[in-house]
Amino acid sequence: MINLDLFLSFISSLLLIICVLVGVAFLTLLERKVLGYIQIRKGPNKVGLMGIPQPFCDAIKLFSSEQTYPVLSNYISYYFSPVISLFLSILVWMCMPFFVKLYSFNLGILFFLCCTSLGVYTVMIAGWSSNSNYALLGGLRAVAQTISYEVSLALILLSFVFLIGSYNFMYFYYYQMYMWFVIILLPMALVWFTSCLAETNRTPFDFAEGESELVSGFNVEYSSGGFALIFMAEYASILFMSMLFSVIFLGCDVYSLLFYFKLLFISFMFIWARGTMPRFRYDKLMYLAWKCFLPFSLNYLMFFVGLKILLISLLLI
Repeated sequence: MINLDLFLSFISSLLLIICVLVGVAFLTLLERKVLGYIQIRKGPNKVGLMGIPQPFCDAIKLFSSEQTYPVLSNYISYYFSPVISLFLSILVWMCMPFFVKLYSFNLGILFFLCCTSLGVYTVMIAGWSSNSNYALLGGLRAVAQTISYEVSLALILLSFVFLIGSYNFMYFYYYQMYMWFVIILLPMALVWFTSCLAETNRTPFDFAEGESELVSGFNVEYSSGGFALIFMAEYASILFMSMLFSVIFLGCDVYSLLFYFKLLFISFMFIWARGTMPRFRYDKLMYLAWKCFLPFSLNYLMFFVGLKILLISLLLI
């Protein structure tokens, strides 16, 4: 019986991973199409019908081209950091709140925070092991940015822990059956979305890949498969953050088709931000994290703690 449960969990996880990877492929196509129309051009439209098979052609091209690596690089860490990066981006999907659980995730919020924190190391090691000044600088900037915005993400999640009284993502479904949290917590939703942009190194916070001054940042020395894996990890993180936004703020019914339209809309907003916003200045990025988002999330945390204490004291009376 235990073996059957393990087998079913393995098959479910495999199906989820395959669906995520296919979603990543078509998210890249959506991004190129949307950016094309924003810039008044067509985007990919030559391969197949309306350019739909384009992501698969790109994947074949990337994985079949020659793998180069710097002679003075630390080869083992250089080689494995993109692999671990993609592994962590896919692993974090395991805490997706299904009713029929893949695994028992009563501490799903903590699992998410652990996986995203580990993602920092892969960027840092990728930048350091390339033995290139540009890559190292890009890696350091990405690490500083990610750690800064993780603080506000963790505090916002902690305030939700006080609000719903559990670390389990399933409780977001029970508490949003009649009203979405985005209606009563719109400022928090906006801060969460902005922090997600910074966490996934997206425009206007794409300092890790500042093409104008860093020549593509921490991944400058990567080619073919290594670059493709870093690229896939980034887009898997974008999809996961979109899913998490939908779970936390837009109702958590993952068995409803509407949930996936909401997920698609949030993913579209990531792309929309890229098409319309210029890059921040680096000192303003840090100012936003430590002087704006940190006090904001701390105030909300104190508000929820106070609210919880007030409710408990009223119940005891």
